[in-house]
Amino acid sequence: MDKRYFTLGILILVCSIVFKLLCIGLSNIKIDEFHPAAVIFVVDSSASNQANLEEEITYLKSVCTVLDPEDSIKILRVSESSYLIYEGSPMNNSTINKTLKEFTQYDSKEYGTAYGEAIKKAFEHALNMKKEGYIPSIVVIGDLENEGDISKQIDWDTLPENVKKIKKYIPEISMMFVYAHPQKLDLVKTKLTPVLGESKLIVANQQTVSKSQRKLLDAIGR
Repeated sequence: MDKRYFTLGILILVCSIVFKLLCIGLSNIKIDEFHPAAVIFVVDSSASNQANLEEEITYLKSVCTVLDPEDSIKILRVSESSYLIYEGSPMNNSTINKTLKEFTQYDSKEYGTAYGEAIKKAFEHALNMKKEGYIPSIVVIGDLENEGDISKQIDWDTLPENVKKIKKYIPEISMMFVYAHPQKLDLVKTKLTPVLGESKLIVANQQTVSKSQRKLLDAIGR
């Protein structure tokens, strides 16, 4: 009888120790809080970018597939001017397909690439989405060629300062530039890396774009 009580006491003691260690272990586990992302795409549908546009649209849709249903996207179309053509869930494949097909067609009446105007609008959208609790990221898809109205083009001397101002309100903002020529991407790296840092600035040409999705997910904290 004494032996049975002794064995039971040892068993209770062991169970108590295991339970306490388990509680300590669980208390040290940190559960990461999920923050939805807002990915703002800037898509070049100008004449100079038509050759790669189909592949670039396929890439945009592939990025949408790796995002979360709670994320949000916006698509800005760029040619002679820039304007919003889609906003909503990245999972709404049918509407995204129809929108891109309708609003990225070549228009012979338009000339120019309003990248500067588009990025300015993307910054405004990013600020608004930050207020809504999203982590913003801007993805520029196209050749980055400056054509047409100079006032609508990217000013590479002032862009870094503008990004620096945006970072005051959105410290976690990231930017990605894909499908441009390496010479253009080198300019992007030179101008924006000192402001955004390596982890928040992603560049990829047509040959290296396959690894950019994982880098984007890292940049938005996934």
